[in-house]
Amino acid sequence: MATLTETVRREWEDGHRRFEALARDPVAGPRLLAQLEVVLDELRKRIGQTFTLAELAAAYRGAEHWSREAISERAATPGWPRTVSLVGDEAFHQYQRGAVDYLT
Repeated sequence: MATLTETVRREWEDGHRRFEALARDPVAGPRLLAQLEVVLDELRKRIGQTFTLAELAAAYRGAEHWSREAISERAATPGWPRTVSLVGDEAFHQYQRGAVDYLT
């Protein structure tokens, strides 16, 4: 049975692939990148610089709520609610590289 951490990391990887494909669009790309910066900024505030993958996975549970709130306040663009989950997955995918146990 897969652990929670392994499961969400697969979700982040899938979201990363979908994000990269959509970010190639000349209209959607800049919007997604702006949303991504907002979510990454929130992650830095919520998780900090020193964390484990398990801690990051635990933070992922409530991320859609606070991501939606942050994007609506700082990076709302036409159709943004449809991409909140995708942007969140990409943010967590990128942020996991900073985990103290990333290579394990």
